[in-house]
Amino acid sequence: MIRYFSEDTTFLYKCKRLTSNWLKKVAEQEGKRIGQISIIFCSDPYLLGINRKYLGHDYYTDIISFDYCEGNLLSGDLFISIDTVRDNAAFYGTTFENELHRVIVHGVLHLIGYDDHSDADTAAMRAAEDRALTLLV
Repeated sequence: MIRYFSEDTTFLYKCKRLTSNWLKKVAEQEGKRIGQISIIFCSDPYLLGINRKYLGHDYYTDIISFDYCEGNLLSGDLFISIDTVRDNAAFYGTTFENELHRVIVHGVLHLIGYDDHSDADTAAMRAAEDRALTLLV
């Protein structure tokens, strides 16, 4: 089950059913199943606080994923900064919705096992994001 929350933002996500069905398809294509995933939309200051407290990083980011997966069952918390997603959409010349979907699937791909610490990992992550985005209908 995928649940959606907001913290320190008035943002309300309206595509819950579509997104949940899409993420199930993404998981299935990777040989995984959706367990308990919480997607928490928040502000830059809220996510910065999480980044400092739990990861020891003192910078803004678009998403932080906490992985609670067991075997092929995907479970975790995805904290997404609506502020940074909006800024990144403008920077990359895309719509807010497209950037938000990319960030959401990025978090799920982390739960699946993709990483982005090296250039090769980042390229594989981007390719997986692009494949996943083609499943969004």
